[in-house]
Amino acid sequence: MTDDRRPDEAGEPLHRARILIIDDEAANVRLLERLLAHEGCAGAVSLTDPREALALFEVYQPDLVLLDLHMPHRDGLEVLADLRGATPPGSFVPILVLTADVTSRAKTAALSGGASDFLVKPLDTAEVLLRIRNLLRMRQMHSELSRENERLDAGVRARTHELEEAQHEILARLARAAEYRDDFTGDHTQRVGDLAARIAGALHLPPDEVEIIRRAAPLHDVGKIGIPDSILTKPSVLTLEERMVMQRHTVIGADILGGSRFAPLQRAAEIALTHHLRWDGTGYPTGAAGEEIPVSGRIVAVADVFDALIHERPYKAAWPVPAALAEVRDQRGRQFDPHVVDAFLALADAPGFPA
Repeated sequence: MTDDRRPDEAGEPLHRARILIIDDEAANVRLLERLLAHEGCAGAVSLTDPREALALFEVYQPDLVLLDLHMPHRDGLEVLADLRGATPPGSFVPILVLTADVTSRAKTAALSGGASDFLVKPLDTAEVLLRIRNLLRMRQMHSELSRENERLDAGVRARTHELEEAQHEILARLARAAEYRDDFTGDHTQRVGDLAARIAGALHLPPDEVEIIRRAAPLHDVGKIGIPDSILTKPSVLTLEERMVMQRHTVIGADILGGSRFAPLQRAAEIALTHHLRWDGTGYPTGAAGEEIPVSGRIVAVADVFDALIHERPYKAAWPVPAALAEVRDQRGRQFDPHVVDAFLALADAPGFPA
């Protein structure tokens, strides 16, 4: 090794680096230790038994590894594989191979095995220090880039969360606006959303779908915006003509909500159109029956009817919960999907019921 040395540059990472030296020749280790100490590096540790390399690497967590290639018990390529396997995903720990093997096969094997750089012994001091500094700067830049990416990712996640919360709030307010004309509290929409989600969960739908239904179900009657108050708030039974107008709220709602790329709105349009369809095919607006009806519409049909029964409306008094449960049970296989009714009735004894 020659004696040409570059003075350490102020602020560069060498003087504060943790460097692990792995070489079975004690003389080589001492030379590298002295070189690093002269350049202001106080964080160098070394070993001459490659079998200890992995354990020390995991404990010491070095910034750079100086690795001999040909050693007894465990050669450098095996150690290299061990160290690369122990390097945490997304992190960069450079490994500089220092070897007397001048063959291109050795260099190719080391670099393809994960070495960051390769030098042939006898070593030139200036070149060794240059390679070490370059690799430490690469690690420093990689760490800075990783931190910046994490900061940007955190910002994106925070912004995405804000946008999702804003979307959910808009959906909730839109649902409440639709109900405000015949339910001043707006609680019906939220109760239907919560109960529909519980039914969906009892049916073992995927959690993401359960949450979409929770968000979408409150919009089931958004089409009421297009129904005249004289019909919507009429305190008596509707005439046939008035019922025909009222039934249009399903199509109006689907038109209002349709065409979105936002999953809850897509499901909300589906629910708005189908929540008055019946299992036996006698519902509106299309007369679809059985499993032709989307499961979201079948679920909300039960949640909507049950909540409407147990709460007062301009045209009726509230039903007792047992009577409403009996009505849902009686409509099993007629108005309602039998499986949905079974899931709903299984919730009846659960805490918080009725929703």
